Amino acid sequence: MIWKPNVTVAAVVERDGKFLLVEEETEAGLAFNQPAGHLEEGEALIDAVVREALEETAYHFKPTHLVGIYNWKHPSKDVTYLRFAFAGELRGYVAGRPLDDGIVGARWLTLDEVKATQERHRSPLILRCIEDLVAGKRYPLDLLVHYT
Repeated sequence: MIWKPNVTVAAVVERDGKFLLVEEETEAGLAFNQPAGHLEEGEALIDAVVREALEETAYHFKPTHLVGIYNWKHPSKDVTYLRFAFAGELRGYVAGRPLDDGIVGARWLTLDEVKATQERHRSPLILRCIEDLVAGKRYPLDLLVHYT
C-alpha cells in the first residue's frame, strides 16, 4: 500500500476582531473547524478554498495570501492531513444557500472564544492557523503553481 496524505484547504477569515468558523456534526459530536475541505482531482488549491468556503458558509471568499502549510497526523486515526490555509476577504453572502451536509452553520468567535472552545476543535490546526494569521504570517499566492 502506498501512503498518501489527505490534501485539504482552509479559509482563515478575520472580521471585526472575530474569526469565521463552522460548527459541524462529527462522530464525536458538534465540533468547530475553519471552512475547510479536501482538494478535488484536477482542482487548483485556490479554487478549492473558494469552493469550500461557499459550500460551508454561503460566503464568497477571495483568498489574498497563504497563511501556512501544515502537516498533521490524526492521533487516533491512520490519517495524515496536509493543510493549505488561506487568508482573505469575504465578498458577499448568499442568503438561503444550503450548506454542506453536516454543517450546522457559520459562527463568528473572538480569539478568546476560539481558545476557550479547543476541546470542540476538529484539529489543533484551527487555533494554530488563527495564531499564525494574527502573528502576521502571509505568503504570496504566486508561491502556489497549478500546472496543467
